[in-house]
Amino acid sequence: MTELADTTQVPVVKKGLSGFKIFGIVLLAMLVALVIAFFAIKYYFFPGDFNPVELNAKEQQALVSKLKVLGLGDLAVGDDIAVTNGAQPGKALKPEAYSESDEDREVSFSQREVNALVANNTDMAERVAIDLSDDLISAKMLLPMDEDMPLIGGKTLKFKAGLGLSYEKERAVVVLKGISVMGVPIPNAWLGGIKNIDLIQEFGGKQGFWKAFAEGIDYLNVKEGTLTIKLKE
Repeated sequence: MTELADTTQVPVVKKGLSGFKIFGIVLLAMLVALVIAFFAIKYYFFPGDFNPVELNAKEQQALVSKLKVLGLGDLAVGDDIAVTNGAQPGKALKPEAYSESDEDREVSFSQREVNALVANNTDMAERVAIDLSDDLISAKMLLPMDEDMPLIGGKTLKFKAGLGLSYEKERAVVVLKGISVMGVPIPNAWLGGIKNIDLIQEFGGKQGFWKAFAEGIDYLNVKEGTLTIKLKE
């Protein structure tokens, strides 16, 4: 009897969570969910503006020279600077003989210069950012929606787009890699089926922009942080 009593174990009763503890856990989970939802809404519908690129005086002058090569002499490249084919306020143009060379037809733009042109020549200075990588130009855009639009009226949507640019078999190749809205890629069917096809090959056979663009390009290259273009004679 003694041995039987010694071996008998009294079961330990485990206490469960009290109602107050359960309420605290639920309340904490709700607070975390609200914080996550707040930042998600702020990120998706109220994204902050991009910082526009500002060139210093030396960078502006270098960009002026490059724009002249492309005949884009009326584009502004600084706060109060406009390229006017070498003209300066209060000074007359100097006459000079016309000439051409292969060096004059080739020009390279850095990523900073491209973004500075966007910032100074559009009203999207803080709403567009361009990235240059190997054979790819990517753009981020913040576009405010009209107040009358359902659900998203008055909100700002973030768009991303990728455009492949290269030079293959002695011709330029332009390919739309895709467009996304708030991180969600738009189906190719909604883009008219033009995703991942060579736009120049598809539309370059007709008179218009793509044909003229292709016939005027002698060389085209995009690499990390740089866009290089060489024009034909």
